Amino acid sequence: MSAFAPLRPNLELLNEARQHGCAVAALNFYNAETLRAHIEAARAEHAPLILQTTESTIRYLGLSLIVAMARAAAFELETPVALHLDHGASLAVVYAAILAGYSSVMIDGSALPFDENCALASRVVELARPAGVSVEAELGHVGQAASDDPSACYTQPDAAARFVERTGVDTLAVAIGTAHGFYRGEVRLDFERLRAIRDAIPNTPLVLHGGSGVPGELVQRAIECGIAKLNIGTEIKDAFTAQVKDALTRSDDIDLRRTFSPAIRAVSDLSRGKMRLCARLPSEVRKADGLVNQTPASAELSA
Repeated sequence: MSAFAPLRPNLELLNEARQHGCAVAALNFYNAETLRAHIEAARAEHAPLILQTTESTIRYLGLSLIVAMARAAAFELETPVALHLDHGASLAVVYAAILAGYSSVMIDGSALPFDENCALASRVVELARPAGVSVEAELGHVGQAASDDPSACYTQPDAAARFVERTGVDTLAVAIGTAHGFYRGEVRLDFERLRAIRDAIPNTPLVLHGGSGVPGELVQRAIECGIAKLNIGTEIKDAFTAQVKDALTRSDDIDLRRTFSPAIRAVSDLSRGKMRLCARLPSEVRKADGLVNQTPASAELSA
């Protein structure tokens, strides 16, 4: 018997959430401290947990260490845990993640022409299926928050239906107005488009990238319209870094465990808030413990 609880494919977690009209928070981690924060949040909320890493984090930590850390998290928690590759850019990276033990992978061919995106996603599905690994792809393109016209790359509902039929992907990331990074102004989401995409591919869980900084009310409305997975990365880095900076300026203490403790608490509170948001708890319930969406400090500077 394995010493570690198995990591679960994203699709299992998302299908279960959809049955209850909810979503799952997909949280990026970058080091042991952000991982610890997510574990504590999932334990406190008794919530499923999708852990995500980008290729940058893979280069920083290494695949073997990441998988071991995620399996340790699954062993600690009673709720299901998935390990997801976020924005895999090539077959080589995706296949390496599958072989290493990731339970879900994303192949991001969103900048490619439609047929090339389909071909790339189809190949990843072929590689992932035998390993029981979920596959996410992106259609349309979720760009950067600094973009002046994100609507130029929004997902088309009819194209989404053709894409899923041709590729067999398990989940689809859609572009409806969110963006990566900090927003400069008001967040506007195209809910009519999102509902149309949901109706075009009713059996495919939809993913919202660029979830950092999106007001809770908009997130919950997006869940009502079909979003099953909410990606959070930028807010995590911002919350962690702000607390570390504060700790270093307040004290000459060189004990890293004490330096990182406030940062872990800050990220854990943030993660709990996202989990409650995905569970579609009323705002007054989320506010009771102060676990509500906060505008990141850096977002205020770029607004």
